Amino acid sequence: MTGTRVLVTGHTGFKGAWLCALLLRAGARVTGIALAPEGDHNLWRASGLARDVESHVVDLRDAGATTAAVAAANAEIVFHLAAQPIVRRGYREPVLTYATNVMGTVHLLDAIRLQPAARAVVVVTSDKVYADEPLPGGYAEDARLGGADPYAGSKAAAELAVATYRDAYFSGGRGPAVATARAGNVIGGGDFSADRLLPDFFRAAEAGQPLVVRHPEAIRPWQHVLDPLAGYLRLAAALLDEPDRFARAWNFGPAGAVPVRDVIDGFAAAWGPGAPGWRVEPSGAHETHRLEIDASASRHALGWEARWETAVAVARTATWYRDYLAGEAAGALLERDLIHHTRQGARPESHSSSR
Repeated sequence: MTGTRVLVTGHTGFKGAWLCALLLRAGARVTGIALAPEGDHNLWRASGLARDVESHVVDLRDAGATTAAVAAANAEIVFHLAAQPIVRRGYREPVLTYATNVMGTVHLLDAIRLQPAARAVVVVTSDKVYADEPLPGGYAEDARLGGADPYAGSKAAAELAVATYRDAYFSGGRGPAVATARAGNVIGGGDFSADRLLPDFFRAAEAGQPLVVRHPEAIRPWQHVLDPLAGYLRLAAALLDEPDRFARAWNFGPAGAVPVRDVIDGFAAAWGPGAPGWRVEPSGAHETHRLEIDASASRHALGWEARWETAVAVARTATWYRDYLAGEAAGALLERDLIHHTRQGARPESHSSSR
């Protein structure tokens, strides 16, 4: 990555900020295009990453602005993370969700089509792209796509748009190699999105109120944000080396899935004194009861695996939020996890200053 021109869409979001941090550590020249960061708490603003990333406010729903931004970046590698990522917001605003997740992707791909410098594109979708038909061992990449809610449907549609552009414009040596990445439930410090379990826990602790949980028995493939991001980097490198082999869909997820209830308990235990209690308020909206993905293809072909098992990922996330709430700098906390992620199997250390 040293010296490589990289474009990250959605860089002001949770995963985008972490990806920028990884790319900068690897020596890449990073440009980001995204909406302006929102909220009182925001990892992008708090981390100091803006000092080293050429950042532009661009709405991917605007085709002209997207084309101009992509041309200016002149990137060799593109990571597309920009999205409307919240399931419940998808129910409230389905048109915006489809416009962002489908047409935003189309606008980006069409802009890339005009850029000869582009060599590899990783489009991040979701583990929610699969039809709600749980399979033994989890969904493999060839499982049927579907979507029982607008967010899931929009991400499945984005997968189809990518496949169409790949076949029509980016095959047979024409243009960059394009792959999609489907990650399991991603957690980590610095996610302050609405309607997500662990950010909701952080807000409950900050407000001194109990956490409201919709589906405590729902089962999900939880993983720390640095694990799938490391997979995306491996995938981009593979696309450069063997485009015909790796230009396809890839799953990135942990071995197994864990109920929401267990994640809450593990998070509270790692948080320690002051962790809020929780209560159940069921939601009437459809949510898949069990979601598990099969990432064996990524393990075998890309040599990727999750370095932190779910319990470690949950504990590290809890210590990040706890220490941030205690006043530690977001940039230092981000760097702490980046360093420890290189040590496979590392456990959260104790920090007396934040007790």
